[in-house]
Amino acid sequence: MIYAILSVQWKDEFLVWDPKDFDDVKQISILTNNLWVPDILINEFVDVGKSPDIPYVYVGNDGEVRNYKPIQVVTACSLDIYNFPFDVQNCSLTFTSWLHTIKDINISLLRSPEEVMFDKSVFMNQGEWELLHILSAYSAFSIDGNDHYAEMKFSVVIRRRPLFYTVSLLLPSIFLMVMDIVGFFLPPDSGERVSFKITLLLGYSVFLIIVSDTLPATAIGTPLIGVYFVVCMALLVISLTETILIVRLVHKQDLQPHVPEWVKYLVLERATVLFCIRNKHKFGPLHPKEVDVTQYKENNINSDKLNFLCCENPKHREKPMGMALPLRENTPVVDSILHEISFIRQYLEKRDEYRDIAKEWLQVGYVLDVLLFRVYLVAVLAYSITLGTLWSVWQYAE
Repeated sequence: MIYAILSVQWKDEFLVWDPKDFDDVKQISILTNNLWVPDILINEFVDVGKSPDIPYVYVGNDGEVRNYKPIQVVTACSLDIYNFPFDVQNCSLTFTSWLHTIKDINISLLRSPEEVMFDKSVFMNQGEWELLHILSAYSAFSIDGNDHYAEMKFSVVIRRRPLFYTVSLLLPSIFLMVMDIVGFFLPPDSGERVSFKITLLLGYSVFLIIVSDTLPATAIGTPLIGVYFVVCMALLVISLTETILIVRLVHKQDLQPHVPEWVKYLVLERATVLFCIRNKHKFGPLHPKEVDVTQYKENNINSDKLNFLCCENPKHREKPMGMALPLRENTPVVDSILHEISFIRQYLEKRDEYRDIAKEWLQVGYVLDVLLFRVYLVAVLAYSITLGTLWSVWQYAE
């Protein structure tokens, strides 16, 4: 919708008089219904505007008729919203006569094209759009090849002011993506990271629902900012998936197997050197000491024999001993105690083995988490820099 002042001037040789004969009157106003008015129309006109009806025109003594009237034009303009909100639109207004050929009515500019191009005096520059320039071009066309019609085409080049959309659309999305990157600094074995990223994903979904009415809807194409929102949503989903995999990898389980050797070689040795990842923990093969219960029993039997001989020999009775060895009749109790101690030792060694396995997987998860975080960060930065560069170029393009 365009609000404009249409200024049309033409010569009418039947409306000429000498001012001396009419009290030096050089200009009068006449009803438009009482004289001939050219049928100048706008080809892009699609609806009747609410422009006020001005029934008078000015007529000069030399036959020059001037018709000034404000118009409200609802026109069809093909919008290219791919660069939204940094888009530049070019809307055309084509003025031509509907019935009269170029022999009857010829159209020309009142001013030079250069003056029309940079004239912004009547443009309301406080709205959403900023006027860059107005291009004008004269042409003649024919419908049947015989009669030619004159037309004057104005190309109004306007640029959208992006500040409102930058604050309400881009900045919240950027803040959410920054928080997603900060979430990688939580420990990989922490369950809070998963809940944190799920909260971010839900918040971004609500944000897209709120801003969906702000984006321009068209069937021709999708604005780049819409693609930006979809890619940001996909990055959040990828980030959440990576977090779930890492948490699942480092989660401690009793039946978790050892880290395969090829995983140790690729992740803990090659990847740490290639990507300069600090690997503080070096894992070696675990060699748990098995409990030899038979050896304890043999030592116990030998001790019983020694104790029995000492008790039978009177010479040994008088010698004080620092520790009294158990008698033969106490052997079942000692065997039971040794069995319990052996079981406890096996349990502790098994627990230490599980802890070592969990530490191995934790180290693998740490290295993979750092590696995937760097890949994710590079992807986000490359995508942001590309879009920022494109939008900066589009914003200052004329």
